[in-house]
Amino acid sequence: MKADAPSLPSRLAAAVAAPVPWLERIPHSLIALLGRFSIAAVFWRSGQTKVEGFSIDLVNGTFEPGWPRLSDSAVFLFREEYRFPLVSPELAAYAAATAEHLFPVLLLMGLATRFSALALLGMTAVIQFLVYPDAWAVHGTWATILLYLAATGPGRLSVDCWLWDGRRGDG
Repeated sequence: MKADAPSLPSRLAAAVAAPVPWLERIPHSLIALLGRFSIAAVFWRSGQTKVEGFSIDLVNGTFEPGWPRLSDSAVFLFREEYRFPLVSPELAAYAAATAEHLFPVLLLMGLATRFSALALLGMTAVIQFLVYPDAWAVHGTWATILLYLAATGPGRLSVDCWLWDGRRGDG
């Protein structure tokens, strides 16, 4: 007697489950490294729009040496468009430019990763709620990457892991 063929739902379930063992073998360190580089690029590029006289774009391979200074257009944006309460446009632009350069570098190195991720998550929240409230889909993606890094750490391919001598499983 011929065995009954598997039903369509069971075949679909098997097809959906088939890649799971392979996906579970992707190392956390690889996912964290990709997340660190991806989110660092977003904030670094934003920071580069706020300064003049110094530019590094690793993606396009451009480098403009010089002493960085806050651009007039950045101050203008903070004065006329963003309008943060209780802080001067100059201070807000300077703080944003500094954070958008410092924390991405730390993320790339995997140094103070959780702290840097939380700092950029706070910045993302400010951008979402005070600057561009309609851009929740983009900011939600950023927040997800930053929360992942804050919760799980940078992985083994990081200065954090080297400094801690691999004593923590998350690196």
